[in-house]
Amino acid sequence: MNKKYIIGVDGGSQSSKVVIFDLEGNIVCEGKEDLRPMSLPKPGIVEHPDDDLWDSIVTSCKKAMDRFTGKAEDIVGIGLCTIRFCRVLLKEDGTLAQPAMSWMDARVSKPYEHVNPTVRYVTTTSGYITHRFTGEFNDTAANYQGQWPIDTDTWQWSEESEVFKQFNIPREMLFDLHMPGSILGYVTEKAADTTGIPAGIPVVATANDKAVEALGAGLYGEKTGLISLGTYIASMIKGKENPKGTSKFWTNFASTPNSYLYESYGIRRGMWTVSWFKELFGDDIDKKAEALGIPAEEFLNREAQKIPAGSNGLMTVLDWLAPANEPYKKGLMIGFDGRHTRAHMYRSILEAIAITMKNRVDDMCIELGIEFENLIISGGGSNSELFMQIFADVFGIPASRNVVNGAASLGSAICVAVAAGVYDSYETAIEKMVKIRDTFEPKKENTELYKRMNKEVFKNITKYTDEILKKSYPIFS
Repeated sequence: MNKKYIIGVDGGSQSSKVVIFDLEGNIVCEGKEDLRPMSLPKPGIVEHPDDDLWDSIVTSCKKAMDRFTGKAEDIVGIGLCTIRFCRVLLKEDGTLAQPAMSWMDARVSKPYEHVNPTVRYVTTTSGYITHRFTGEFNDTAANYQGQWPIDTDTWQWSEESEVFKQFNIPREMLFDLHMPGSILGYVTEKAADTTGIPAGIPVVATANDKAVEALGAGLYGEKTGLISLGTYIASMIKGKENPKGTSKFWTNFASTPNSYLYESYGIRRGMWTVSWFKELFGDDIDKKAEALGIPAEEFLNREAQKIPAGSNGLMTVLDWLAPANEPYKKGLMIGFDGRHTRAHMYRSILEAIAITMKNRVDDMCIELGIEFENLIISGGGSNSELFMQIFADVFGIPASRNVVNGAASLGSAICVAVAAGVYDSYETAIEKMVKIRDTFEPKKENTELYKRMNKEVFKNITKYTDEILKKSYPIFS
């Protein structure tokens, strides 16, 4: 019997990745293509240039298929995961009417404005990429949060005309909605010629990128939390209800039908800040890492491993991207003295990420009346043993990482496995396809130090610094 395979697409904020898995969740091969820098033509406008989202997926598909040694007819389907909170405007034929709006674009947080007469459809990144693969105007329901006329209880477009007026998008401009794990269409001959993906295989609905990542990370229990390390860092826990009017978290569609994820507030430009720091010291770090035959990130981790918990009092505030309602906020490092080195700065950023997420998780858990018992950490940052230990120490509970830490592509594959009948349920698919790599136990002395540092100092920094930044903002904005 021939071995079967599944393609998982992970279209992220910084790169597109296409991974081919076997049915046990093992990576067979993959292709990756970095996205181009965002286009910033004027304040508040943040766009993906030209057709970069699709072009990067095309290149990633070709790379993956060039490395694939199996038989094309043994690929059972392709699952699509793309960035959430974006807006894509299409012409009558489904081509771009203008560049796709990033989640950082101010326009996506407001009702749609019909200022471009060539626009026929308003959709998400997943709707657009689905159309490019299938020619259909179908999309997953689970990638519509924010400025969309959707009923989050029914997972369908609202039946209230006033809701459509509120968001200014008539029904005829919207795609048809389908549940995660359903077939949205089949790869066309044109898409096959362009990407190298076999024509005729089913294209399966997943959800928004964070929900798909949660599925691929194995987040299924109600006392296990996930920290997703990406450009936007988020924490999630699975839920069954759709609560309204919450203040410390919001409810997101899960990548399993009729279930939800509770998501705390996160960190904008989270892992981007780590990349920013690495590039700040780029040449020196790259040369020293190359001499040792290791990646630059690992070199930084080895340096920071020697620094004590708490970074000798150096603390970082991660406001590298200010929220729209508090434009004066800025990133800070506070507490320098003669002991501090580059390694202290790097460790301080990692600690700030973990402590900030701990505070936001605590707020969510208090409102939900629950408590995390263990953590899963996903994303490229989980490759760092230092970062994993910091998370375990800050949260005071075990922190695990999986063999496949780019969990969105695996989550896409899990949706295909269920849709294609490879496994009879999501629970079974997770059991068969998600594998824990290792677990980090908290060190009591570090947990106590972080707890005191957070309570007595870290939580209070911005109460004082915000007042200074409010005064500097008019001068430098």
